[in-house]
Amino acid sequence: MFTRENGERESMVQRMYRQIKVVDAEAILTIATSKTQVSSIHNQLGVNVGISVEPCRRDTFPAIALATAYLHDVQKVSSSESVVVCPIDPYVDDDYFECLKDLCIQSGKGEANLVLMGIEPTYPSEKYGYIIPTSKDSPSFVSAFKEKPTEDIAKQYIAQGALWNGGVFAYKLSYVLRIAEKLLGTSSYLELYGNYENLTKISFDYAVVEHEKQIQVIRFAGQWKDIGTWNTFTEVMNDSNIGNVIMDDCCSNTNVVNELDIPIVAMGLHDVVVSASPEGILVSDKGRSSYIKPVVDKIVQQVMFAEKSWGSYKVIQVDKGSITVSITLNSGQRMNYHCHQKRDEIWIVIAGEGRTIVEGVERYVKSGDVITMAAGMKHTVFATTQLKMIEIQLGGDISVQDKQKFTL
Repeated sequence: MFTRENGERESMVQRMYRQIKVVDAEAILTIATSKTQVSSIHNQLGVNVGISVEPCRRDTFPAIALATAYLHDVQKVSSSESVVVCPIDPYVDDDYFECLKDLCIQSGKGEANLVLMGIEPTYPSEKYGYIIPTSKDSPSFVSAFKEKPTEDIAKQYIAQGALWNGGVFAYKLSYVLRIAEKLLGTSSYLELYGNYENLTKISFDYAVVEHEKQIQVIRFAGQWKDIGTWNTFTEVMNDSNIGNVIMDDCCSNTNVVNELDIPIVAMGLHDVVVSASPEGILVSDKGRSSYIKPVVDKIVQQVMFAEKSWGSYKVIQVDKGSITVSITLNSGQRMNYHCHQKRDEIWIVIAGEGRTIVEGVERYVKSGDVITMAAGMKHTVFATTQLKMIEIQLGGDISVQDKQKFTL
């Protein structure tokens, strides 16, 4: 989270959305993301933002092809229109978004099939790929792409006028739709979405960029920090600590992000990042924090916290045959009318007021009330005020897939 000048906190997606709208109030934004993030994005940005939902992870080319088809088939954007693809995690100023507009304009001219943003390197980084332009002009055609190099080779690339590849590019919808037809067998949004788990898993670079001859690059020399790692994120944190944190005077270059309801005490730590959430706790040397992905990918566990369209939930305790969950419903919101076949549920209202419907029977509820639903019973809850409940799930086979929705 970032702290704005007015003291309010905002997420990375909120920051980027706000910055884009400052530069271009009429910009149409579509976010490509997983299903688990949809409610969180709607809660942060509102329900009117476009979202292309990836049913599962299939790498960047299927994701971009699906989002392109979503724009064309669902949002009814003309195939002759240009779009810009950019990641959500760079820390940038407004001039970055002016450059995005330049990419879109240049793409619309049709001089090249792809127009990339090339970031002027500030040091010989081993973390980024490099773009070798044919000249120092902007835009310039691209002569070659280079994979992440060693520091010595990166120095040689920079001496040749190479630019960092930040994964930002523009194209006309028709271009990617044609490639999707060729590589994936269809450019139809419904067909891509329905068969998504069977699509070839391949990156956009391998599927498209490496085979394209007509590529231009536009130079960008403004502030750009890739905060996709904890180390770089801590460089742009307004506060060294977030949440309930106590740090002694012997700590240096240490950042703590605490999303839990218990305090974290840090003593004598140097060059360390600590992050605590219901999903887990990270304690890492800052230099090693960029290597976290392969470690986390091996972890398989139940989702412990999630934002929903109606509020949020947090798993408190998991036992054999039972799960205890803390639920918060926002004022005026309600759950879907649903049932579970393999578990019973008990709701204990701990704060607020609302009403429940269980098997068609409506009931006013308040703090201290207990509502019991046996397996198979349809139920929902409406929040008149903010409503907080403890939910106890009981069953031998508790699963998030065990849910059937009904029309109320």
